[in-house]
Amino acid sequence: MVSVDAAKGTLLGLACGDALGRPVEFRSPTRIAEEHGTLTEMVGNGTHGKPAGTVTDDTDLALCIARSLVEEGAFDGQDIADRFAAWYDDGPFDVGLMTADAISEYQAGISWRDAGREVWQRRAEGSNAGNGSIMRCAPHAIAFADDPSTLDQVSTQSSAITHYDPRCQYGCVILNHTIAGYLRGDDEPLTDAIERVDGDAPDELVETIRLVPNLVDETHLENTGYVVHTLQTSLYDALTADTAEDAITTSVNRGGDTDTLGAVTGAIAGARFGAETLPDRWLDIVEYRDDLELLAKALATNEIDSSFGRMK
Repeated sequence: MVSVDAAKGTLLGLACGDALGRPVEFRSPTRIAEEHGTLTEMVGNGTHGKPAGTVTDDTDLALCIARSLVEEGAFDGQDIADRFAAWYDDGPFDVGLMTADAISEYQAGISWRDAGREVWQRRAEGSNAGNGSIMRCAPHAIAFADDPSTLDQVSTQSSAITHYDPRCQYGCVILNHTIAGYLRGDDEPLTDAIERVDGDAPDELVETIRLVPNLVDETHLENTGYVVHTLQTSLYDALTADTAEDAITTSVNRGGDTDTLGAVTGAIAGARFGAETLPDRWLDIVEYRDDLELLAKALATNEIDSSFGRMK
C-alpha cells in the first residue's frame, strides 16, 4: 500500500529541491557560501534570473510524465514524447542538450522508441550519459510501486525516450525502486533496488551506488551532470540526512548541477520522510504545488494499467 503523504512528498520534494537549486546552478560551493552562507531559502534571480520558487525542466518534465500517467491511465511512451515536444515548443528557459536533441529527432519523425538511441549513438563517451532522465522519473515510482516488473520496464523505456545509455536507463530503475520502497515502507529500499539490477546493469553504476550505505568519506561525492555522479550523491544525501530539508539543502550547497541534485535528492527524501516534513516556507512559494499534490494523490490511489496493452 502506497502512502499518499510519501507520494506527495516525492513530487513536492523534487520540486522544492529543483527550485532551491535553480538560482545557484553552475556555481561552485565556495561561491554559494560567499553569496548565501548556507543556502536554505528559495531566492530569486541568480541563474536563469527567475523569481523565488521557480522550477526548471526537472519538474516540468516530471509533470509531463505524471499528467500522462493519470490522464492516460497507463504508461504511453508516445503520449509522454508528445508532451515533451509540446513543452519544448513553448521555449523553456532550461533544457538539457540530450533532451533537446532527442525531442528534435522525435519531432522530425523518429519514433519515441528510437529518438534517444539516435542521439546516444552520435555522442562520444563523456557526453552521452547525463542525468536528464533520473531527474524526472519519480512519477513512475508512485504509479507502479506495487508492480516491480512493470516499474522496471517503464523506468527503462521512459528514460530511453531521451537518454538511451544503459547507465541512464538502469539509473532510473535503481532510483524508482528506491523511492517505491520508501512509499511502501520497506526497510532497505536501496539494497533491494541494487539487488534487483545486479548482473544486468552496468558494473560502474552498480558498484558506485553500492558504496552509498557505507560511504565514510563524502568528499569524493561529485556534483556533475553525469548520471552516476548525480545518483550516488543524491542517494547519499537523502539516506544519511535526519530530515528532508537537511537532505535537500546539503545537496544544493554542493554546487554544480544544483537543480538536478536538489530534485533527485528531494524526490528520495520526500518519499522517505513525507510531504508533511517539508518546510512550509518552501511549499508556500514553490511553483505547481497544487498540481503536484493532486497528481501525487491520483498516482498513489488510482489503479494505473500495467498491462502495456495501451502502449503505442
